[in-house]
Amino acid sequence: MKTPVSVEDKKEFVRWFLNHYQLKRRESVWILNYLINHDSIMENVHFVEEARFCPRGIVISTHCVEEVPFRFYKDQIMTTDAEKSFHDIRLNRKEPVYIQLNFKNGHQSSQYAAVLEENPYIPSDYFITEKDQEIAEKVLQTSISNYQTEQLMHKIDAALDSGNQMEFQRLTKQLNDVRQRYTPHA
Repeated sequence: MKTPVSVEDKKEFVRWFLNHYQLKRRESVWILNYLINHDSIMENVHFVEEARFCPRGIVISTHCVEEVPFRFYKDQIMTTDAEKSFHDIRLNRKEPVYIQLNFKNGHQSSQYAAVLEENPYIPSDYFITEKDQEIAEKVLQTSISNYQTEQLMHKIDAALDSGNQMEFQRLTKQLNDVRQRYTPHA
């Protein structure tokens, strides 16, 4: 697990960010400046990805990206009113606030990476793509088919050993059904 980011490192990053990027909403600049001037609040600031999943999250974007200019999330409610978020931060200084910054090449920024923390609120299946789901489904189907085939083969062997032709034919039909069901059709 990554060690907590110091207040000084967060403040230094925010200063760097404000000096290098122009934000879509001027209220975002005010909020970030307020944070760097209040260490007690900055202690509870966490820079994360996907802040919308957090109990109290802010999304701020720069002019150089297509993402939404500003969003504030609190307990499953979203607002674009930056003033409401400012008042919430000011009134609830001890509560954690999670901030997502959207800016050009943000994922390549060493400055951002230095303060970025893991978001504990992202659902565990969030990053699973449709292709991942398809692959997982194929692996599952193959595993089921292999297991059922193996079980039927053992039963077929037992039927042959005992000379039970009716059981052998019934199990062979089941085996063919399993193979047909799990064989991909072109």
